[in-house]
Amino acid sequence: MSIEKARAWLKKFDAGSRIVEFPVSSATVELAAEAVGCEPARIAKTLSFRTNDGVILIVAAGDAKINNPKYKARFGCKARMLAFEEVEPEIGHAVGGVCPFGVNEGVTVFLDESLRRFETVFPACGSSNSAIELTIPELEKYSGFKAWVDICKGWREE
Repeated sequence: MSIEKARAWLKKFDAGSRIVEFPVSSATVELAAEAVGCEPARIAKTLSFRTNDGVILIVAAGDAKINNPKYKARFGCKARMLAFEEVEPEIGHAVGGVCPFGVNEGVTVFLDESLRRFETVFPACGSSNSAIELTIPELEKYSGFKAWVDICKGWREE
C-alpha cells in the first residue's frame, strides 16, 4: 500500500506519526480541503508529468494551474501529464494519493512558487484519504525536491 511507503519515508524524519487518515475521501483538492478543514489553496497537490528527462512531480498550491508556456520554458517540452494507468507504476502512488514521499527511484520532485505564500500546507500521503500538515521548510526537506519552479498561474495577479 502506498500510504505505508509514504509513512516509512516520513518516519526517517520522525514525521510518520503526523499523517492523518480521514474517514472520507481526500482525493481531490476540494475533498481534501473539506477533510482537513482549510482553504483549498493550502492543499499541496502533486501532479505527475513525463519530460524528455523522465518522470517528474510538481507540488503546487490547490488553486494553481499549470501555465503551459512557463512549463515549456522550464522543462523544454510540452506539459504532458501521466495517464491514469501510468501513475502508480511510474510514481509509486495511485491517483488520489500521489505525494512526494516514498516515490519510485528516478522520479524528480519540484516545488512550485505558489506554495511559498503559506506557513503550512497539506500534501497527501500515498492514499486517497490521508494528509500531513507541513511547514514549507519541512516540505522541502521531506520531499527531497530538486528545485523551486515558477510554472503555475491562477493563484496571483499575472
